[in-house]
Amino acid sequence: MNVRRLKFWGWGYADEAVPAEETAAIVRHVSGKLGVGDLPADPDPRIEDVTLPAPRITPPAALAACCSTETYDRAAHTYGKSFPDYVRTLARDFAPAPDVVAFPDSTRQVVEVLDWAASVDAAVIPFGAGSSVVGGVEASRCESYGGVISLDLRRLDKVVEVDKASRAARVQGGVMGPGLEAQLKPHGYSMRHFPQSFEYSTVGGWVATRSGGHFATLYTHIDEFVESLEVVTPAGMIETRRLPGSGAGPSPDRMFIGSEGILGIITEAWLRVQDRPTFRASATVKFTDFHKAAAAVRAIGQAGLYPSNCRVIDAKEAAMSMAGDGSAHLLILAFESADHPVEPWMARALECAKDHGGEADDPKAEAGRDGSAGAWRNAFIRFPYHRDALITRGIIHDTYETAITWDRFADFHATLMAETADVVRRVTGQEGYVSCRFTHVYPDGVAPYFTFHGVGRKDAMLDQWKEIKTAVSDKLEQLGGTITHHHAVGRDHRPWYDRQRPDLFAAALIAAKERLDPQGLLNPGVLVDPRR
Repeated sequence: MNVRRLKFWGWGYADEAVPAEETAAIVRHVSGKLGVGDLPADPDPRIEDVTLPAPRITPPAALAACCSTETYDRAAHTYGKSFPDYVRTLARDFAPAPDVVAFPDSTRQVVEVLDWAASVDAAVIPFGAGSSVVGGVEASRCESYGGVISLDLRRLDKVVEVDKASRAARVQGGVMGPGLEAQLKPHGYSMRHFPQSFEYSTVGGWVATRSGGHFATLYTHIDEFVESLEVVTPAGMIETRRLPGSGAGPSPDRMFIGSEGILGIITEAWLRVQDRPTFRASATVKFTDFHKAAAAVRAIGQAGLYPSNCRVIDAKEAAMSMAGDGSAHLLILAFESADHPVEPWMARALECAKDHGGEADDPKAEAGRDGSAGAWRNAFIRFPYHRDALITRGIIHDTYETAITWDRFADFHATLMAETADVVRRVTGQEGYVSCRFTHVYPDGVAPYFTFHGVGRKDAMLDQWKEIKTAVSDKLEQLGGTITHHHAVGRDHRPWYDRQRPDLFAAALIAAKERLDPQGLLNPGVLVDPRR
């Protein structure tokens, strides 16, 4: 389909592989932290092992050239990249596989695919690049539909127009992170929106899931970059007015930002872009007390300095990522600008850190590429490539991210760390490894990101994961945090999202869904229940 194939199992493209020595090193490191020896790996799935039922629907002649029913394409569009997705793929369970994968190359073809879906009563699952970690692209609970179409937008991959006066770009929804940056670079621009899934996620996916990106403060979510949208819904096209801001009622853009594919397909967006930075400063600050590090971050966040990076990495996270030896908590700071030197801002941030007991390393290391910050950054980028190797060895490894106001943070953090450690120990029968870092910082609160590892039983890993996930999510919701800060709701977070949102808002969302998608075809089960 003139689209580079993604792996149907694991992270990345089908034509690339992680070097064996890199995999062996990370497995030894994680196993050592868990206090276990060599763990044998189950064999990776092969596409030859995958058996799928015959497609229930056939594309019309006008769409045949942009549709595929090949086993590989259907398998690669069955799941995202969550822990349960990996476990089910290892078990060769492809029960939710779509019947057809569509690769439209224009907005017109998106319209035609939705018209065809309506005519055959097929569910449509929007698929950016399949990097969802919350069950956002899975066709579960679709038995009442005539078929399932996975709608892959990666052929809509162009920067169509650049407005230099307004510093904005009109971008197709299927362009992936690297492609976007490559097309903006000749104009001297960058989006500077780098989620961990940057290589394997799309602009449409970022908007639909309210992606969190590069900036740890100020421009934390994709929301701040959206100027206007073009959306194809089953009820018709919507094009919002391109404006720098508006007070004209509720924002139509905001209705689709975070809608996770249930209201329409985001085919284009005007996005605010940035001049490429030329001034940078970075530093790593060490703390012996985690909560003093948090207090330093609060001071920096409330000082109006707006660093691009302002992340606390606790000592255990630092040790697991090989950014430290586990003796200190790290605060990674960075400032950047295309207009002016940033050393005064860095100097003031370091004063805030010092006021709370922080000890800074050399602040002149370029852009966080050296020392502890560089080691953590490399681990952060490479982590998704290593997950499949850990899971094949029976290691339960997952994360959950949230946000909470500063007044509640200390008790919130302590309770969740203890709860996670307790449930991992109870479920696996041995000590696990639990750590925390900050991803985004606000004047009124913080987004902590928790990671847990445990040695599971290969024949029960999915049930073990569910027990851990349920316990920590229940506790998180009880304590007043959000079920997700930037990973989205999908199907995995639905029970807690339902508790978090007001009932009348849920009714309004369902009403909007019924008006824009009368047959209930788009992404059934995400945010709202599929049709009965």
